[in-house]
Amino acid sequence: MNPAAIRVTVNGEPRELPDGLSLAQLLEHFGLDARAVVVELNREIVRRTALERTPVRAGDAVELVHFVGGG
Repeated sequence: MNPAAIRVTVNGEPRELPDGLSLAQLLEHFGLDARAVVVELNREIVRRTALERTPVRAGDAVELVHFVGGG
């Protein structure tokens, strides 16, 4: 494991990510728009306004749920 990396679980899959990311940066890392995703961190939904100031830490479980348009 890269010494500047942490292990987290994203949508049930173990991932190695750069240390020091916020949830907003995590979304950018995966190419996701915060306006089209619900973020759950350790089983709690995180408000969009808190994504920038909420850090991702080693051992965290993150769920990213995409909104799908249509009807």
